[in-house]
Amino acid sequence: MSALLAATTTAAQQSTGETIVFWVCAIVAVGGGSVIDTAKAVNLYTTYPPDDFLDYVNAPIGKAKPIPGPLKPLIAIPTTAGTGSETTGVSIFDLTEMHAKTGIANRRLKPTIGLLDPDNTRTMPPQVAASSGLDILSHAIESFTALPYSARPRPERPALRPAYQGSNPISDIWSIEALRIVNRCLVRAVEDPGDDEARAQMILAASYAGVGFGNAGVHLPHGMSYPVSGNVKSYRAPGYPADHALVPHGMSVILNAPAVFRFTASASPARHLQAAEALGATITGVHQADAGKLLSDRIIWFMDRLRVPNGLSAIGYGSADIPALVEGTLPQHRVTKLSPRPAGPDELARLFEDAMTAW
Repeated sequence: MSALLAATTTAAQQSTGETIVFWVCAIVAVGGGSVIDTAKAVNLYTTYPPDDFLDYVNAPIGKAKPIPGPLKPLIAIPTTAGTGSETTGVSIFDLTEMHAKTGIANRRLKPTIGLLDPDNTRTMPPQVAASSGLDILSHAIESFTALPYSARPRPERPALRPAYQGSNPISDIWSIEALRIVNRCLVRAVEDPGDDEARAQMILAASYAGVGFGNAGVHLPHGMSYPVSGNVKSYRAPGYPADHALVPHGMSVILNAPAVFRFTASASPARHLQAAEALGATITGVHQADAGKLLSDRIIWFMDRLRVPNGLSAIGYGSADIPALVEGTLPQHRVTKLSPRPAGPDELARLFEDAMTAW
């Protein structure tokens, strides 16, 4: 799939005989989250070319300069059910010199329209459907459990508001419903691509979760995922026709998720229990002190059922890699600061150690 830049010219002949030329420029992105994110960056960099590539990139890696004005129309047509990129003002990419992912976050990056057609996901290999579906699962839990918007520092003026606000009453609605759909339909969509209802529901869940995290944000599972996918050694995910080592985004996120939610649950146990319940767990009689374990156990059930590798060690990482993984996570302030429980270098090191084996 590819992102296409389209430009057409229309000439109108007036009665005076002069010709008026109208230029209509738009970008059409057909593909998964990487394609749609690339199209957002193409839109920005061709509309307002920067002096330096990192001018618009999130701080502290880049300068996080604001986008000066409106961008060209962008039509996003997802062919996977996972990223929800058709709903968000975020463009994520690999910064190879850092061996990590980073990105640009600004409301002006949001596509003008997203066209959701489950027929476009019919040919997804099962492994792609699983990885992208687990990305939805983590998106929704992260946004639902993120630091509340009311606990964030208040910006001096509205223009300085970050794209990710923290959990809030509006994003909560979208995130929790996405989890309910994942519980009903993810396994069905992966194991039976002919289940049209499940596939249709999953592409909706991707957009629902996108609206949720596009406003609230994500936190540690995503922040920790960027060095995992950026420092991959030799692992090649089954079902992905790549000529190089590859850990898919959804896999790199979900491998960290059980450890993270065991860690963050003490900050908001009621929300972690609600997320577990939306994913099908029974919470009656469960003590709040057990919220993290219950939620992580439910995530692990999905991982095991969908044949996800058993932790970071199964994709080639070991304890010796933890310092580099921590170093790659620390600059991801855009998301790590949304964790409901602060995590510095020592906490991140323990989380990566805990994520080495899931079950």
